[in-house]
Amino acid sequence: MYRFVSHSRAALTLRRLRGRFGIAARRVAVRPHLPWHWRAVSIIALTGVSLALAGWIYDAGRQFAGFDRSVSDQESAALRERVSRLETELEAARRVANISDGQIQMATATQERLAAQIKTLEMENTRLKADLAMFENLADGPAGVEGPLLSQLQILPTGVQGAYRYRLLLAQTGGKRQQEFRGVLQLLGTVQRGKETAIIPLPLGEGSDGGLYKVSFRYFRRLEGSFSLDSGMRLERVEARLLQAGVVKASQHVVL
Repeated sequence: MYRFVSHSRAALTLRRLRGRFGIAARRVAVRPHLPWHWRAVSIIALTGVSLALAGWIYDAGRQFAGFDRSVSDQESAALRERVSRLETELEAARRVANISDGQIQMATATQERLAAQIKTLEMENTRLKADLAMFENLADGPAGVEGPLLSQLQILPTGVQGAYRYRLLLAQTGGKRQQEFRGVLQLLGTVQRGKETAIIPLPLGEGSDGGLYKVSFRYFRRLEGSFSLDSGMRLERVEARLLQAGVVKASQHVVL
């Protein structure tokens, strides 16, 4: 009887229901039926909301920490504007400085040129005063002296090795001042080369003949010129002579 019941249709149906809904039944997932494009739209919308929320949280965190992007952009723009303004002011200041430097250089050059002119004028004034004093002394002539006179002999180094400049004054004294003097000027130099000492005529440049320079004057005449020595010579003494017809009429010397 039992075996009959166990193999009856009702028993089989019950067994099937237990296998489907019992503990040993398969797991079943219940899902609503949605098309795939709606699912894609939902995923995109959810992703956008998540990104927007993340950006808002990021900006809120920057504002809370003092790193607001808008504020930083404004400060950066203000700093750029200030740097641009400072660069413009710096460029203007440089132009003014360059103009000032140019003016200072021009003023310095002008001052140096004026100082050189003043020095030259002072030297010329001193020379003229000396000439005036000499001319006043020669107005009547020294007592017992009559004829040509040689004075104010100067020998000046030029800064070049062995090169010198000379200056001297020639004048007539006494009653012969109305007659023109014609003669020659000669410069004799005492030089030392090594252990030897010699007296040599100094070359006076163009217009000289064998160390003799032709001169002519009625009242007075100032002579200036230059001469050079050979390498190795050291000048110790210079004597100027005024000659006429081979006779020494006046002379003066300087020791260096």
